[in-house]
Amino acid sequence: MKLTFLGGAKTVTGSCYWMQTNGKNLLIDCGMFQGHDKEEDLNFEDFPFDVRSIDYVLLTHAHIDHSGRIPKLCKDGFKGKIICTKATADLCAIMLPDSGYIQETEVEWKNRKRQRAGKPLIEPLYTYQDALDCLQFFSPVPYHQEVRLQGNITIKFSDAGHILGSSILEIWVNENNSETKVVFSGDLGNQDIPLLKDPEIIESADYLIIESTYGNRIHKEKENKVRKLLNIMEETIAKGGNVVIPSFAVGRTQEIIYEIHKYRELYKNDMEFLTHVPVYVDSPLAISATEVFRKNLDCYDEEARAYIENGDNPLDFPNLKFTRTPDESRQLNEMQEPVIIISASGMCEAGRIKHHLKHNLWRSNSTVLFVGYQAPGTLGRRILDGAEKVKIFGEEISINARIENIEGYSGHADQQGLLNWVSSFKNKPKKVFIVHGEPEVQYDFSKILKKQLKLETIIPDRGDSYELTPYTITAQKPLEHLKENFIRLHLLAQLDVLSEEIYFLTKQLNQEVLNGKDDEEIKVIQSEIEEIQHSIFQINLLLKGSV
Repeated sequence: MKLTFLGGAKTVTGSCYWMQTNGKNLLIDCGMFQGHDKEEDLNFEDFPFDVRSIDYVLLTHAHIDHSGRIPKLCKDGFKGKIICTKATADLCAIMLPDSGYIQETEVEWKNRKRQRAGKPLIEPLYTYQDALDCLQFFSPVPYHQEVRLQGNITIKFSDAGHILGSSILEIWVNENNSETKVVFSGDLGNQDIPLLKDPEIIESADYLIIESTYGNRIHKEKENKVRKLLNIMEETIAKGGNVVIPSFAVGRTQEIIYEIHKYRELYKNDMEFLTHVPVYVDSPLAISATEVFRKNLDCYDEEARAYIENGDNPLDFPNLKFTRTPDESRQLNEMQEPVIIISASGMCEAGRIKHHLKHNLWRSNSTVLFVGYQAPGTLGRRILDGAEKVKIFGEEISINARIENIEGYSGHADQQGLLNWVSSFKNKPKKVFIVHGEPEVQYDFSKILKKQLKLETIIPDRGDSYELTPYTITAQKPLEHLKENFIRLHLLAQLDVLSEEIYFLTKQLNQEVLNGKDDEEIKVIQSEIEEIQHSIFQINLLLKGSV
């Protein structure tokens, strides 16, 4: 079999892996690249294969960085089956049309600007209708059921504990009377995530493809994350400010709702504010996703099912409110009393969260609380990294609000969680491919897998291809254009971020900030700027081939 890495390679987004075996073509995930505008341009690339030749898409879960290019695949001619769990299919039925709507509205906004500038108009990646049309190809299957596909291929989904319906995918391929087993971890969840079951153990694999989002760090505050969440809320409300929580519409939002529901009772004596401060979920997608959660009770863990058996809805409480319309959303920023707002998107790149940030980032009594991963280049990452100002809807916003991050709420296993899961294999894989992580994280995770578990690892580039048999692995000719496009657009994204930082630095220098600096400090600033100039000069020489 041949395995080619089309996305999720040295990046956390765009997960997509192409498997060719016995005359059959499979895609494991078909996700969107997310983050900076430049990197998102990768989504518009043509697929490096005849789309009509793809027989199956095996989807690990519904998050857009794993499913978001499926409507484009179908629009381009795919007619095969999309196989996943029932909960994943249910979530995709709301998430993909929502993604299509976002594509349309963003292109509409960009085209107005392009028209005024005399530039040619652009088309969306796909539309709301394209996304609806792709749903006919979904073919859900239960967890743990072995499913035989054409081409002597058998698959099975096990619970990954990441979001509702998320899966670890096992694939058995019989070629030339020999069987090879490949395991894709998908995105692995933490232990004891609210509502969800823990990631299931897999006993054997010839080859393992594993995510590495947090492969070089341990989540802080896992034990006291709820207490920290409630303390931040209480302190902010006491100051008369709002708590704004950028949250992924699927998974994180429902976890936060569940935690507040649970601890309203547990801490009712010393967290009395939870009983009267309104908590708003301001995201139509999150509201619809919450309904999907309520319909898939079989995915819940024992604690959540116990609530339900006792007649208690774990995703509801008296002061929880849902805002569906734009008018209801706008009214939240006109309220005089403090509120808690949970809104998408989780990385602050689109959706209603940008409006709430615009109205709260400048307020010293408000708090922006991050509870999930922020990809490089995103608005959320810039805020979390300590930016003093950001642009939102073309307006420069000063950041005076309290900025907090609770890593314990991440939907991804940390380094120890990943190691525990891999070490549970009774028959160790011959090779471990490390994907879905930032490059420096992947290198660190690779080292620890080699050192602690004595595993052989590969960190593939986008476009890398390998021939796999039960006994050998052989590198094939890579798809060089995929690698080059990724590197080029990533560098452009980095330059854009640098350009924005230089813009704000220039504004600072124009505001006579040097008046309070002594001669030595000014010399250091001057030296650093000269170093930047030298670096730019060197890059120019390299690009021109003079070095």
